[in-house]
Amino acid sequence: MIYRIADTHDWEAAQASGYFASADLAAEGFIHCCTAQQVAAVANRYYQGQEGLVLLEIDETQVYVSLKWEDLTTAGELFLHVYGRIPRAALVRCLVFKPDRDGRFSSPLAD
Repeated sequence: MIYRIADTHDWEAAQASGYFASADLAAEGFIHCCTAQQVAAVANRYYQGQEGLVLLEIDETQVYVSLKWEDLTTAGELFLHVYGRIPRAALVRCLVFKPDRDGRFSSPLAD
């Protein structure tokens, strides 16, 4: 499984259209995703204190566009990039994803 931190509006649009797409797909040509182990760090790096987020669990075997593990920032860590829309059928679980009182995130996924 792979994961995507998403705005609630993007999740709602996916339910209506049958596909998940986000602003990064339009701007960069791919959707940023991560592993379960990367969720908290990614959330705290890019979404600290934000509300209105969900964590999408994605079955990558149900995604039929190019998937690439890449380190585009040369930080020494690979992240999965999905080069196209993600079919609604691949989105197996949607979790409400809220920061703690201090604005930081903890992963809602069991270790």
